[in-house]
Order: sequence, then structure tokens, then C-alpha cells
Amino acid sequence: MNAAPDFTVDVYQNEYLSQGATEVNAIVTVTATGTPMMTSPSETAAEVIIVDCSGSMHVPRSKLLAAKQATKAAIDTLRDGVLFAVVAGTDEANVVYPRSHDLVPAGPRTREEAKNAVDRLAANGGTAIGSWLRLADELFGTRPSSMRHAILLTDGQNMHETPRQLAKAIEAVTGHFVCDCRGIGTDWEVKELRTIADALLGTVDIVAEPEELEADFRAMAAGAMSKAVADVSLRLWTPQGAAVKFVKQVEPTLADLTGRRTEFPPRSGDYPTGSWGSETRDYHVCVQVPAASTGEKMLAGRISLVLPDGQVVGKGNILAQWTDDTALSTRINREVAHYTGQAELADAIQEGLEARKAGDVETATAKLGRAVKLATETGHTDTAKLLSKVVDIEDARTGTVRLKRKVAAVDEMTLDTRSSKTMRVRRKSPES
Repeated sequence: MNAAPDFTVDVYQNEYLSQGATEVNAIVTVTATGTPMMTSPSETAAEVIIVDCSGSMHVPRSKLLAAKQATKAAIDTLRDGVLFAVVAGTDEANVVYPRSHDLVPAGPRTREEAKNAVDRLAANGGTAIGSWLRLADELFGTRPSSMRHAILLTDGQNMHETPRQLAKAIEAVTGHFVCDCRGIGTDWEVKELRTIADALLGTVDIVAEPEELEADFRAMAAGAMSKAVADVSLRLWTPQGAAVKFVKQVEPTLADLTGRRTEFPPRSGDYPTGSWGSETRDYHVCVQVPAASTGEKMLAGRISLVLPDGQVVGKGNILAQWTDDTALSTRINREVAHYTGQAELADAIQEGLEARKAGDVETATAKLGRAVKLATETGHTDTAKLLSKVVDIEDARTGTVRLKRKVAAVDEMTLDTRSSKTMRVRRKSPES
């Protein structure tokens, strides 16, 4: 089995607080480097590809044809020895390959057999995504593997399960595998797939045109193959009297981990971060501490990176120092400000689009106008372009906009799905 990558932890913050202040904010940057290739992938990696085969995948026929081609491309991307299976999802879930209720190692023969099975897929039936997730979970459970990754593709809403059934299925599989979700076309529900992706530490995106699907599937499979260690936790210790306000991943995508805490006594909690290869991610940690007198210092929190075997592979401290020097206490750390702005941008877009759907023109205009202003200030040119397809921008600097009368569904959904993608802050060096 391959060794874990080398992890480093850097903490960026303004540790100075004004008298009476109790909130400590820090951006924690985790970097993994030197990831080796797996020498025994059959022991460590497993992939399940879930393909929507509901009746709507035939409308137009190019959707199912593209899904087949994309699935075969993902299969070809798997390294020899990686365990895999293909699932067809309708109002029930069925294993397409292998014929047994199992995972099989990727190799020349199994890849060819799997691709032949994919070629025979037909569209018929409804959509019950919870059953698809449960079957993937069962398949992962048939073989020991630490890196468990699924790709889920759908073109429609979860019509054959209640919201409660889907929520229970998501809860049942959370923590068991990572799942990247893709919606093809414009008849699926962004919030539905985002909920799944957030819970399963994956990504969500729209594939507007069928011909774009193959490259996307290949990239997702390649990304999964690049991971070298799974189930890494961000452990946060806080002192007596302190409370964790939130822990959020803020780069490369926004994901709130606060409710995912697992207690690790005394006074520590673990937050899941999923699987890692050679990469960097940023986390925003906010801790509430008791107010102290001017000149006092304290350790407000200690961050550790923990592997599944309990090995600690990186550490960093979150500090607090009270001062009456307003020049120090009012200085906003640039990393904290950057990601706070990105979170506000995502919220403004999502709330604005929800208000637009509900017919609340005033709220939609205000929220999307705010989003335009934030995108302009923070250099989010791609987001600004997406916003311009939903609103007419009169003044980007002030966020003065008018809602467009007609908006293509694909433009609205693209803006929604990509609102949670963030830009990395340009850095100098960590602050002590």
C-alpha cells in the first residue's frame, strides 16, 4: 500500500482583538505534497459509476449515448487493480457490471466486459436517487478499500422518492464514500444534487451539452485516481470556556463542516475532509472565546491533521491577544476577508436565484446586485459573466442591476451550481 503524502498546516489570522471582543477567525491552509503512485491499488481504491437510465434520458437520445460514452471513458481511466462497478439508476437501482453483486479489479478483460455492458444500457423508468446511493454503498461494502469514490449522473429530479426518503439515504451513506454529482440538461434540481455532494464531500456541476460529458467523466475518474489517502480529519482543540462557531472549507469549493463534528475528548472534535492527493485546501475556523483584559494572550485553538490510524501529520495554532491599539485590532486579515467575501458572494447568488424563482423581484434584484458588486470587487470575472446572463448590469461597481425578463434555464443553473466554487487568495507568507 502507498504511503501518505506529506502534510503542512499554515494559519493566517489577525490575532489582535479589541477589549471585550470574543470572536477569533483564522484561515487554515492544508497542503499535501509528494503523493506517490499506489503500488497496490486493489487494496486501496474503489470506484462506482452511477448512470441515470430513466426514460427521460432518451429525450433527446444524445443524452444516453453521451452517458454511455462518458462512462466508458471513466472505465478506461481506472488504473489496473482498482475495484469498480457500474450501476444503472431508474426508480430502482441495478448493477450493470459485474453481473455479481460485487466489485471487480480493473484490467483489460474487465474493462472490455464493462464497456460492452454499458453499450446495452436502455432508458426506461423513473428516478429514485436514494436507492442508487444505497446500492453504491452496498457495493463498496463488499470489498475492503479506503479510497471509495462514486460518480453520479442524472438528468431529472428525484420523483420516485419522498424528500424524507432521499434524506435518510444520504444520511445512511454519509462518511462511507465521496460522491461527485453531475446534472445533464436542465430538468434536474440543483439544490438536490448540491445536498448530496455536500454530504458526501464531493462536487456538483452542470453538463449543459451531452458532448461535454466524456471529458468531465474522464477528469472526475482521473481526480479519484490521484488520491493517496482517505478519511483525513481536521481536528480542532479549544480551551475551557471556548466554543466553536463554525468550521468551513472555503477553497476550492465552499462546504460547511460544522455539523459534521465527531467529538474527540477532551475538548477536541474531528471534521471530515475526505480523500487527499497532492493538493491544497483552505478552511475558515471561527472560535468564540471569553473576553479578556488588555495585554492578555491565549491559545484559542489548535488545529491538527489526523489520518485514519490516528497519526497526526500537521499542526497549527490559532491565537488571541487583546489590545487597546485600534490600528492592530481593526486590521482585517486579508485571507479571512477574502474568503468571507467569497462566502457572501455564493449566498447572494443562491438567495437571489431562489427569490427570482419565487417571483420576489425586489429581493432577487437586491441579492443579485450585491453579487455583481462582490464579483467585481474580488475579481471573479467568470462569475460576473454568468451573472450578466441573468441580470442587466447598469453599474457593476455599485451593484445596480435589473432582472432580465427572459433567462435561459441553462444559464441560471450554471450560475447556481458554480456559485460555490472559489478563487484562491494570493499569498505572501503566514502570519505568526
